[in-house]
Amino acid sequence: MWRTKLCQPVRTIFTKTPSPPPRHHYHRYQRPPITLSVSLAKTATCIRTSDSHSYSSSILNERTFHFDFSSSLVAHCITSASSAEPQVVVDWNDAVSCSEVGDGANGSLEDEEEDPRTNIPVKAYFFSTSVDLRSLVDQNRQNFIPPTSRMTNYVVLKFGTLSNPSGTGASISGSDCCFMVVFQYGSIVLFNVSEPEVDGYLKIVERHASGLLPEMRKDEYEVIEKQTLSTWMQGGLDHIMLQFLNIDGIRIIGSVLGQSIALDYYVRQVDGMVAEFTDINRGMEKTGTFTMESKKLFQLVGKANSNLADVILKLGLFERSDIAWKDAKYAQIWEYLRDEFELTQRFASLDFKLKFVEHNIRFLQEILQNRKSDFLEWLIIILISAEILISLYDLFQRTASTLH
Repeated sequence: MWRTKLCQPVRTIFTKTPSPPPRHHYHRYQRPPITLSVSLAKTATCIRTSDSHSYSSSILNERTFHFDFSSSLVAHCITSASSAEPQVVVDWNDAVSCSEVGDGANGSLEDEEEDPRTNIPVKAYFFSTSVDLRSLVDQNRQNFIPPTSRMTNYVVLKFGTLSNPSGTGASISGSDCCFMVVFQYGSIVLFNVSEPEVDGYLKIVERHASGLLPEMRKDEYEVIEKQTLSTWMQGGLDHIMLQFLNIDGIRIIGSVLGQSIALDYYVRQVDGMVAEFTDINRGMEKTGTFTMESKKLFQLVGKANSNLADVILKLGLFERSDIAWKDAKYAQIWEYLRDEFELTQRFASLDFKLKFVEHNIRFLQEILQNRKSDFLEWLIIILISAEILISLYDLFQRTASTLH
């Protein structure tokens, strides 16, 4: 009678002793056992063939193993006996790829899909020293987003429609919506605006700006939205990665970038003054004097004082955002970006340069004051001498008249 039976998946393990006993000798036809662990996910078919004769143990007379780790592993076990004896044939002829030979629980590796993410360009500009926010809001009332904090030195304008709102706020991921953050001291930060569209948004603010600069300052940054991010935020080179970007995130990022681009302008202004005083000092080193007028010096004094006042008062460089006070997540962004753009260090450098300018101004003021004092002293000497001469002349006239 013929009987066919399907067996369960088989795990075959061949083990090799690391160091065989020294006195043990293998048969010349036997090979040392090989250690191999193979997980076979295929089903082996076991066929038992019998006849009227009694069943006896079969004799294994041929084994063939073929290893090819670059492609597959094929195992064939063929058992044969005499025609009078029953036969057992076990055939594993399915190829097993190397990816199925591993240390995983299922013996296979799965490809990890890359998490989707959205890149949002951020551009910061500084082209004026003052912007009338009230008139800007009046003419763009439909785009104005009401503030959520007490900060009144900036406004946020939204253009377009959001397509991916979330529970914690509307996200601009996957939409053509863009935002513009305008600051009273002249900075503009654009979110999700392409380069050809920048001029159109800048002209909206230009009509309400005063003190336009001859050269506009520009800086670029990038925000990456990745919803599967394990942490709330992650910094990188010229970018910050967030789980999502909403209005509060735009306010925090815009405030730091606006301060950074404006601080860069004031640093360059102070650098110009430092270079001018450096030239004066070098001239004094060669000639022993200087020819600066007091009017020019007073202009430098006013410029240095106004720059320091603008950095401290207008920029609000040391004022913490109300959003950062309320939510620790946005405080983390605020602190990271301030460190990333080195606002504290740059202000310290600006303050040091201003002290250098102040020292030179005080020194030159003393020189000009001494010059003025010397002039007055010589003027008094001349007047006294003239009075003495006039008195002598009058005395001689009286003496001559009495002699006659």
